[in-house]
Amino acid sequence: MNKKKIAVISLGGSIIVPEKGMNINFLERFKKVLRKFYRKYKFVVVCGGGSIARKYISVLREEKKSIKEQSSAGIRATRMNAQFLMQLFGKEANDYLPVSMGDVKNDLSRNSVVICGALRFSDKSTTDSTSAQLAKFLNASLINITNVKGLYTSDPRKNRNAKFIPKISWENFESMALKIKFEAGQHFVLDQKAAILIKKYKIPAFIINEDLSNLNRMFGGEKFVGTLIEG
Repeated sequence: MNKKKIAVISLGGSIIVPEKGMNINFLERFKKVLRKFYRKYKFVVVCGGGSIARKYISVLREEKKSIKEQSSAGIRATRMNAQFLMQLFGKEANDYLPVSMGDVKNDLSRNSVVICGALRFSDKSTTDSTSAQLAKFLNASLINITNVKGLYTSDPRKNRNAKFIPKISWENFESMALKIKFEAGQHFVLDQKAAILIKKYKIPAFIINEDLSNLNRMFGGEKFVGTLIEG
């Protein structure tokens, strides 16, 4: 029997819990797409904190709290989102929230999908870094689902002339990421530490939006809309 591939999915918190209401339609369809590929894949879903985390962080920043305190509030938001998603997946997912990479690996031996938030505090990191570290630890690919269709030359929400980048090398992506100053709760498609990790360990990485037809095509080996980072 062929060994199943592992995919680590970094799921943006702003997709789980948008500014207005819950994105339950997306989450139900997301569950169905993963379920379709359980025979070939095992999945780790790392939940971001999204707008909830950014609101906590914004207040703490105004109160002149430390970066560690700001990040810790963000971590709690990611774990809350993860626990909600675990409930939504039910028996298909892990029973308890993992707090280490060893926990994730152990849960993966028993489940088709394992859901977690940030595992621990790490300076200048988001759940993107957690996802990259897990991809390296599990010898997996990394998929980042965000609210833009992939990587652009600049933020397409602020610059209508931003150009879409369908493929980029690890080196060029790292260079692009490191030009941006890190901020807790930042919006860049993958954080700076994740960019360094995927280059160092040559982790295939994909950036796609919440149009789940792309995720479906990706796992089915078909052409999809998004950005591939490799080579």
